[in-house]
Amino acid sequence: MHSASTEGLTVILPYSEKIVGNPQTGVIHGGALTSLMDTACGMSTLCVLAEFEVCPTLDLRIDYMHAAEPHKDVYGFAQCYRVTTDVIFARGFAYQDDPEQPIAHVVGTFMRMGKAIKGTKGFGGAIAGGAQ
Repeated sequence: MHSASTEGLTVILPYSEKIVGNPQTGVIHGGALTSLMDTACGMSTLCVLAEFEVCPTLDLRIDYMHAAEPHKDVYGFAQCYRVTTDVIFARGFAYQDDPEQPIAHVVGTFMRMGKAIKGTKGFGGAIAGGAQ
């Protein structure tokens, strides 16, 4: 976590050889960037909810603008721009040195599961509508 407020949050994906997609160029794999932005958008729900709720991803769209530069960390900023009783809408972008030069843009929707579901024992049964 780099920073967080009611306006959104920024998370960091530290550069590592373990997340490189092409060893010859050192460019970070697109899947690592997707995970970063899904995490950033999902965590941004915590910035707008009064109490913690489990909010799994319903849909995520990423538009890649250009490859990340090798050997540099990537930052992911996300914010929620609409909250309904059932769905939270988030958007954001990934960047390295300059937020005005994004690597990718993202939009996503997240289902509100309610305050009663905490992701603990019985979580799977609650989602499936089964007994705990």
